[in-house]
Amino acid sequence: MDELFEVSADVHALIQDLLPVINPSARFQPELAQVVLPVGRFEPSATTWTILERCARADRVAWPRLVEEWLVHVSDRAALAIGDIELLGDVRKRLRIRMVPKLTESERQGLATVSAGRHFDAVIMIDHPEYGGPLTLARASLLGLTDLGELAVPNTYQVELADVDVHDQPLTLTESIRVIHKPGSRYVSALMAELRHFLPDVGKAGALVAVPTHSTILAYPIVSAAMGEVFGPFRELTKEMYAASDDPTSPDVFWWRHDQPLVKLDPEAGAPPELDPSPSPARKRRSRFGFRR
Repeated sequence: MDELFEVSADVHALIQDLLPVINPSARFQPELAQVVLPVGRFEPSATTWTILERCARADRVAWPRLVEEWLVHVSDRAALAIGDIELLGDVRKRLRIRMVPKLTESERQGLATVSAGRHFDAVIMIDHPEYGGPLTLARASLLGLTDLGELAVPNTYQVELADVDVHDQPLTLTESIRVIHKPGSRYVSALMAELRHFLPDVGKAGALVAVPTHSTILAYPIVSAAMGEVFGPFRELTKEMYAASDDPTSPDVFWWRHDQPLVKLDPEAGAPPELDPSPSPARKRRSRFGFRR
């Protein structure tokens, strides 16, 4: 911090001199250590801390070049950000959570995502019919988006999924499954993290669950006597829905229990592992997906 203070006066003087040449419409606010970069009716800003850190590590003779490059960079980023804002509107209102099968390290690279257990990742999406998709860390930085979970979680649960349909439907002649569904939605899969709200009647045996498409979750509260008859049809329905969907999630069937890690079931086993009769230990509930609230 002392090093930044020592260079700040000279670096800010360079910014003051170079800014009218590089971006005549911009203005420097030294008292706030930021450059304001008007683009149309918008006025994004860039803090000078980044360039102060660069200059503190470099020889003084290099400072003019570093400051010039930084001013060009932040000006270009401001124009790109405004382009996104013009296309997307209020981006913060468009953030959603989408659950996807576990990504590889290379697939996760650069995306705004967080682990949702052993089998899934929660990916933050920009919900837009033309310009949406997974939010990259670079785009989040460009748009000045922070506290992503605090934005995306309520958008998903309280806005996108407030009208999700929950009903039971027959699976076999004697057994029914619970269907959590919203036609056309790409985010029902996010409710895998909130299954306890949809399975209040489940005991310690848990439930079979599947998320074949991003618009549908299937669940069967386990009744041991009927398990052998239900597992096969449940697995086949999951596979059929997954194969037929334009927006598939996972063909797998899982064993879900309160406060226990999700267990992926062997499709050839025919039934879940032997149930543990001991009660699950109480654990402190964490925020959804581990995002800070």
